[in-house]
Amino acid sequence: MAGYTDLLKTRGVARIIAAQLTARFPSGMLSLAFLLHVEQQTGSYGAAGLVLAATSIGQAIAGPMTSRLMGRFGMRPVLITTLVVCVASVVAIGVLPLTVPLYMAIGFVCGLATPPVQPAVRTIYPKMVNSRQLTPLFSLDASAQEIIWVVGPVVTTFVSTQVGTVWGILLAAALMVVGGTWFISSPELGRVRIPRSKRAFGKVLARPPVMLATIVGFLLIGACAAIEAGVVAAFGHDGAEAGIVLAIFSIGSLAGGLGLGHVPIGPWSTARRMFIVFAGTALAAFSMDFWWLSITLFIAGIGIAPALAVLFAIVSASVKFSDTAEAYGWVGTGQLIGAALGSALAGFLIDGFDAVGAFWAATVLALLGFLVPALARRWHPDLRGRDASPIPDTEPVTITPS
Repeated sequence: MAGYTDLLKTRGVARIIAAQLTARFPSGMLSLAFLLHVEQQTGSYGAAGLVLAATSIGQAIAGPMTSRLMGRFGMRPVLITTLVVCVASVVAIGVLPLTVPLYMAIGFVCGLATPPVQPAVRTIYPKMVNSRQLTPLFSLDASAQEIIWVVGPVVTTFVSTQVGTVWGILLAAALMVVGGTWFISSPELGRVRIPRSKRAFGKVLARPPVMLATIVGFLLIGACAAIEAGVVAAFGHDGAEAGIVLAIFSIGSLAGGLGLGHVPIGPWSTARRMFIVFAGTALAAFSMDFWWLSITLFIAGIGIAPALAVLFAIVSASVKFSDTAEAYGWVGTGQLIGAALGSALAGFLIDGFDAVGAFWAATVLALLGFLVPALARRWHPDLRGRDASPIPDTEPVTITPS
């Protein structure tokens, strides 16, 4: 922990982590808030699902596009524009009497305008710390984001059920404004400028580490989404058991991220961390007992934040600085698609085989998440003793003495 204490004492690090977590906190609230509100307004979970699907599609499309625009127009202009449009869309869904097609259309715009806070902050990190601190910083970031997924749904459920679904949505919009303003006003956004990329859009995916991170992130988040669906199916929405088990799952991720954050990254690092996720998930499928799932999912969680931290680091070390934001945008899109696929696959299997079906889906996805980096380890950067910072856009010029 001493290493993390020193890291947080580095100028601006604690502030930028807190600001970006606040700005991204509504991510852990909006899906559930939209689900509860649209279902209440229309009387149909199917309609609510269509709105969430439209929002997710918008987010998936926007990820690499808005991230790349930050190199063209600057981080602040892109973040301010997307924040204004996104907040307006969220408020519209909450307060306007809409038909399902209009809910879907506004949800799609909301997804398209999701502020690219995550690509922005991960582009800034290498400019804030030295090379020795960068990998632990990625790990701390991946661990801290578990707060979003643990606290966000709890706050949303409480406000939406006790006060009203409109207020659940408006609270998320208010936090989006506060967190977004805080992050955008951070001095680091003024100090760091992303050079305009000279590559064609999407070309960064040709970098094997970026493609590897995108695929593994897709499989990892898909497995997590299936696990979440399985836990809810096992215990239902009404009791506290599902929330407790999912909280323990996230605590495992937090513990793993902090505990493994300083381990050097080699060619097997992603595969080893994904094996932990696979092993815990496979064990979980043997019983839907509360204590069994709590223990096995804590084990599975230990690999999640460390795996994400490795994916962030190998992307950072493999692309030019001008391409980092777009690269992280593609990784984020992969994770969004994985979440949608994992939830859908789990839903079909729950209908056919009860809650255990979701854990079968999660186990297969986690197994593939282990096999892919294991088989592709020669494309996995070896960062032991190496700097994980992005490749500079300008190369040193050799001057021959006259």
